[in-house]
Amino acid sequence: MNKNGPIIVIEDDLDDQHLLIEIFAKLGYANEVHYFMNGYEALDFLNRTDIQPFLILSDINMPKINGFELRYKVFNNEELKMKCIPYLFFTTGANKQSVVEAYAMSVQGFFKKPGSLEEFESTIKKIVEYWKECIAPNEY
Repeated sequence: MNKNGPIIVIEDDLDDQHLLIEIFAKLGYANEVHYFMNGYEALDFLNRTDIQPFLILSDINMPKINGFELRYKVFNNEELKMKCIPYLFFTTGANKQSVVEAYAMSVQGFFKKPGSLEEFESTIKKIVEYWKECIAPNEY
C-alpha cells in the first residue's frame, strides 16, 4: 500500500463527486484524488499507470460496469492484487445481500453515504485515517 499515492474515487453521481471534492479539499490530505465516472475508466487508469494508489472508494450502482464487477476485475488481476490497494465500497444503498456479497469478494470496507455534509466528512476522515495507520504486506 502506498500511503502517499492517489485516492481513486469511482462515482457516477456528479453531486456526490462535488461533495467529495469539497471534503477532500477541506481535509487537506497530500494525496491526489482521481475521480472516474465509471469502472472502466478507473480500471484503464489502474492498468496503465505505474503509480500505486493509496485506496479505492467505489460506488456500487454505476453504468457500464457496477462496483461488484469492477472489484472482481481488480481482485483477479495479479499485478493490481500485488499493489495491495484497499478497495472500499461507498454507496447510497446498502442491504444484507450487497454487504455479504462485498465481503465475500474480500472488499476491505463497506460504507453507506451519510445524509449530512458533516457526517460525510467525518466518514471520509475516518476511512483515510484508518488506512494511513494500517500496515500492508507489501511494506515488508
